[in-house]
Amino acid sequence: MEIKDIKALIKLVTETDITEFEMENAEEKILIKRGPSQEIIQVQAPQAPMVAAPAAVAAPASAAAAPAEAAAEDKTANDKYKTINSPIVGTFYRKPSPDADPFVKEGDVVEAGQTVCLVEAMKLFNEIEAEFKCKIIEVLKDDASPVEFGDALFLVEPL
Repeated sequence: MEIKDIKALIKLVTETDITEFEMENAEEKILIKRGPSQEIIQVQAPQAPMVAAPAAVAAPASAAAAPAEAAAEDKTANDKYKTINSPIVGTFYRKPSPDADPFVKEGDVVEAGQTVCLVEAMKLFNEIEAEFKCKIIEVLKDDASPVEFGDALFLVEPL
């Protein structure tokens, strides 16, 4: 399926009262879910069947993430700052590849729709974009760290 086809499906879902759309063929599967304020899009390529895969156990949140999140909460208490949050559970990446520069760094001004990071979920890399023009105040997660749904990734100042 080409990106233009996926964009057309997303447009169809956003312009109607459809809250969930799923399509599957021999080669790929697409699932688009729409909640009250955000969309979750998953595209999955075929995978070989797994034999007796061990159950995944959620790791406890790192102690290092707690101070960063507490600092973000202090700053967000001031209405001047907002956060860019993870829309999915996965692994946070600041760079498009290991040897590349980060998408953004502290002090950068980002346009609405500009990619600020990647979150990998089930071998799919999802681009996380800024929803509004803003200045990156602080990066709240370490590169290659696990993130949960709703975790604050960046502290930003809307412009």
